[in-house]
Amino acid sequence: MSELQQSPNPPTPLSSRDDAAKTNALIAYGLMVLGLFTGIFWIIGAIWAMIKKEDAQGTIFEDHYSNVIKTFWWGLGLSIIGFVLIFIAIGYLILLAVWIWSIYKIIKGLARITSNKAYSS
Repeated sequence: MSELQQSPNPPTPLSSRDDAAKTNALIAYGLMVLGLFTGIFWIIGAIWAMIKKEDAQGTIFEDHYSNVIKTFWWGLGLSIIGFVLIFIAIGYLILLAVWIWSIYKIIKGLARITSNKAYSS
């Protein structure tokens, strides 16, 4: 019996365009992680993703940019609702839920991109 088994799908090398798209998406995710604690980096990460999204079209990492952008806009909108409702206790719960949901989306994206996979596949 052979103890060495080859995986059925060996990893394919990334093109330079894929590599650049991955690097820029990782930068956006990193800024979003910092933004969970500072706020301003959250905005910078979203802007970075919006600017670099066009460069990533046609790559396997294209939907990671959509994930960052959607996470930003949904997080912003729901946070505004949370701040408006902070005078009643439900606002705090909304803000906590948005923060946890954002962490989930960012960690899922980081796990997928570091495995050289698209976000939605």
